[in-house]
Amino acid sequence: MVFAYDTEAALVAAVALVNSAEPPVTMTTTEELAAFFAQHNYTGKLDGGQAELDAVHGILPRLRELLTSTRDETVDQVNEILAEAKALPRLVRHGDTDWHLHLVEDDRPLHVRILVETAMAMVDVIRADELSRLDICADGDCEALVLDLSRNRSRRFCSTTCGNRAAVAAYRARQAN
Repeated sequence: MVFAYDTEAALVAAVALVNSAEPPVTMTTTEELAAFFAQHNYTGKLDGGQAELDAVHGILPRLRELLTSTRDETVDQVNEILAEAKALPRLVRHGDTDWHLHLVEDDRPLHVRILVETAMAMVDVIRADELSRLDICADGDCEALVLDLSRNRSRRFCSTTCGNRAAVAAYRARQAN
């Protein structure tokens, strides 16, 4: 494992959320937001309304920038997000999850909790000098993010679809020569 459980979970969720804005666009309904909430084991309140979905959509550009910036830029963004939210770390344990950090109260809006959890995950990424684990998909027609948690750092594509498209293109290029 590269990162602690809560760090990895926050990164996976943030990348999935940012990629939901890439074609094919997902997370367009409150039901999809509720499924995302459950799939990524978020805790705390979920209003489940259109306003909450709109607020989550509103943070997507900021999340994308946070996950793709240089190390120094990311540090500035992390500090800004944590200060804005008045983040106060505390250890919690719930469900099947052992002790981990929560930084804001469970009744804070979901988009704030997502931003803060992602910022805190980026603290670990920065400290471990592992920003290279986050990148843009190697498929030239795709702008989705890639989170490479593999041991050998070999993940280049956001999905099997993009990887297959690149393999087919490379095969056709070889056949043309």
